[in-house]
Amino acid sequence: MKAPAFDYVKPKDLPEALRLLQQYGAGAQVLAGGQSLMAIMNLGLAMPEILVDITGIDGLRDIQETAHGIRVGALVTHATLESSALIAQKVPLLWQSVPHVAHMAIRNVGTIGGSMALADPAAEYPAVSLALNATITLIGPDGQRNVAAQDYFLGLYETARKEDELLVAVTFPKVSTDEVMIFDELTRRRGDYALCGLAAAFTVKSGVISAARLAYLSIGDTPVLAEAAGRSLVGNKPDQALIEVAQNALVNDLSPRGDLHGSVEGKLHWAKVLLARSLRELEKSA
Repeated sequence: MKAPAFDYVKPKDLPEALRLLQQYGAGAQVLAGGQSLMAIMNLGLAMPEILVDITGIDGLRDIQETAHGIRVGALVTHATLESSALIAQKVPLLWQSVPHVAHMAIRNVGTIGGSMALADPAAEYPAVSLALNATITLIGPDGQRNVAAQDYFLGLYETARKEDELLVAVTFPKVSTDEVMIFDELTRRRGDYALCGLAAAFTVKSGVISAARLAYLSIGDTPVLAEAAGRSLVGNKPDQALIEVAQNALVNDLSPRGDLHGSVEGKLHWAKVLLARSLRELEKSA
């Protein structure tokens, strides 16, 4: 299929981009990398009146270390994240997830801002941001506001971003010495959308888990934080008995729907497999 006709504009700065978003409202779509947007337009799932190409705006391609964390500009590409020593050292969960994002050709062009704005529940970065409770920075006509990841994802392709706002950055907390980050996913083929994925952030002190945030992707309409399973891990050392306890707790966290890719039972099984994998990996490092 082909995308329907649309207008195209490439603003030179943020004020111009915001004016266009305010002018066109729901008729405008923001173009960052375009790797997801162009596909859904060609499928007829998005029919914008105008594309607002933000790739010419300065200041959105930086990765900066601040007092609050690592701030990643909206136009930072997947490939840049993959090659960043700062991301590897300070936000290892994000860095681990990047090689799972599609193929190299897409990682060279696609951006973190595009992924977070679209909020595809099968995408890696939304789950990573939820596991770390990253902060999403939005700018609109009323100024800048910061939204915690746990408040950002509202529904299928639905976020807290308003039509006249632009996502300009995502800030991730820096990993501490007692934290262990593990990302894993299941796919039919390398580069395909995940059948199920898990972004896991553990805090471990003297071999005992003191905190756990388990964010699943491709298991619901949004990334899902498995809170009951996370609570079941706290105060315990990772071992086979704990794996079984946490797996049983997952039924209270996940409500997948069966589809062409798998049954409800199959998806729950995948989620349990990934949880077991992460805890075995954690046991090795604890």
